[in-house]
Amino acid sequence: MLKGNNLSFRYDSTPWILKDLNFHVRPGEVVGLPGPSGRGKSTLAKILAGHLVPQQGLVSCDGQPLPTRVFSPVQLILQHPELTMNPRWKIGDSLAEGHNPGPRTLERLNIEPAWLSRYPHELSGGELQRLALARVMTPKTRYLIADEMTAMLDPNTQALVWDAVLKWAGKHEVGVLAISHDRHLLARVAHRIDETFAPRDAVSHEEESCRAAA
Repeated sequence: MLKGNNLSFRYDSTPWILKDLNFHVRPGEVVGLPGPSGRGKSTLAKILAGHLVPQQGLVSCDGQPLPTRVFSPVQLILQHPELTMNPRWKIGDSLAEGHNPGPRTLERLNIEPAWLSRYPHELSGGELQRLALARVMTPKTRYLIADEMTAMLDPNTQALVWDAVLKWAGKHEVGVLAISHDRHLLARVAHRIDETFAPRDAVSHEEESCRAAA
């Protein structure tokens, strides 16, 4: 599994963003991670993907440390895909940097072949997000972290993207961490919901009803 043990992280001398946190995603499992902004969800995502190094704790992928200098088995998709594309490269070159997706992957994501000869600024945010996703839907990816991956997309494109991701992940036993403010979305796509970053004073309607009845 993708596992973080006793993770602690902060910037310089600021308060701890994460403190002694344990977290895991199993192969083939879709874990939903809800919570308000500023609680540390994106920081955790970057640590699990190897983009940040925690002050304390370790991240392991299938029992091994995250590799460096090679295509990582843990891939992170951000909310803003333009930040992950080299503006000087054509889209086809960006896709080839890691692993060229096959025609079936492009078809599932409704990607037009003509987009591959364009530059990032010539495409919409929705088109770029599908291309960013196609770049990591490869046999080398064992875990996908989707940090508000479809938050900026229209409902139809959102449904298309998640349908493609879930079918691919299910077929290849890829573990998925879905981070979102949208609990309705997470309820539809996730096998389980992790409440690590839920507000501490949050009380469900069912709990309130039980207390009132008591």
